[in-house]
Amino acid sequence: MPSKTSRLPRFVAGCAVTAMAVAASGLAPSRAHAEPVTLAEALSRASSLSPTLAAAEAAVTAAQGRAQQAGFRPNPELDLSVENFAGTGAFRGLDQTESTLSVGQRFELGGKRSARQRAAEAEIDAARLRLAVARADLLNEVRDAYAEAWADGRRVELARDQFVRAENLQTIATELVDAGREPPLRALRARTAALEAVGRVRATEAEYAQAQRALAALWGGAEDLPEPQAPVAEPAPSIAIDPAEALDVRLAEAEVASSVAVFDRERTLSRPDVTLSVGARQFRGTDDTAVVFGASMPIGVFDRNQGNIAAANADRTGAEARRNAALAGAIRRTRDAQAALRTAEARLTFLETRAEPEAIEAVRIAREGFAAGRFSLLDVLDAEEALNTLQSDLITAELERSQALAALVRVTETQGPTQ
Repeated sequence: MPSKTSRLPRFVAGCAVTAMAVAASGLAPSRAHAEPVTLAEALSRASSLSPTLAAAEAAVTAAQGRAQQAGFRPNPELDLSVENFAGTGAFRGLDQTESTLSVGQRFELGGKRSARQRAAEAEIDAARLRLAVARADLLNEVRDAYAEAWADGRRVELARDQFVRAENLQTIATELVDAGREPPLRALRARTAALEAVGRVRATEAEYAQAQRALAALWGGAEDLPEPQAPVAEPAPSIAIDPAEALDVRLAEAEVASSVAVFDRERTLSRPDVTLSVGARQFRGTDDTAVVFGASMPIGVFDRNQGNIAAANADRTGAEARRNAALAGAIRRTRDAQAALRTAEARLTFLETRAEPEAIEAVRIAREGFAAGRFSLLDVLDAEEALNTLQSDLITAELERSQALAALVRVTETQGPTQ
């Protein structure tokens, strides 16, 4: 009767085969809705389908409508009055009725109409720059989400490679246990490592699907699962950009100009307008008619638009402060993005050219030594863990470089508003 010790390797091998069969059934996620998408296609989709850009474009159209309205003059007013009827004595009935029909026109003084138009045009400029900023922000989000999805896809591939290596290592460990060259617990440890690899595969697949949905959401794709392709390495902007020309700063400048125009508009509203009217009056008792002329003007005793002028002045001060903050922020973000890109590229170069080749070589030596009985399973597992960590760091470094590059492209964006 075989001992428990001799039965253990066969039990371990059987459990391992079963576990691997079950695990393998879940290693390949469903790709029914997956669609290969390049970065250029993702940027194009977001630019044409994003609800965020649609809202910003609608705001531009609304500003244009308000500018059109600002150019209209006040409408004339038609006035009809009937006097001296339904009274007593001689004014009983309609015999002494006086009817007056007149047309009045309010004339805006103090440059109200031109100030109103300037304020509306300034708001159009600001709305167009808000659209440009929204587009730049959206494209930056797409680049970030695309890089994140690409990295998560790489992590899935890495986890599957780790699973294959762990399965292979388990096979070797089982053979060595059966040959009596390793204690039975070594096979159990190898099986545990393989099962841990299965868990990593499933976790990375779930994270990848989440990243795909996050990317598709940027162009409104509720059910899409875009599959990022290998991104083309974009060169970093090489031309020094004046931070004052950055989109965020230009928007802040446009908002300052708009606030100044609104302040000027509110000041003109403190000046009274004149309303002139001319008409004809009919005296029914004599059938005579006469011309009626009138003029009116409000007396600026109480309401001189003081509150709105003070509010517009405060808004102007706030806009100027935001402009200064935007300029300082643009300078800081540009320097931060440049530094982050340099750091990410240096780290990526080190991992690719030195750390990864050495870790791969260490795993090869450890595996060959383990198969030959020179190293223990723990030595191989340590080398494998070091390689897994380094390859994960390599994917993270690639992601950080892509994100730093996207941030640098965003802060140096100077494309003006579309007309």
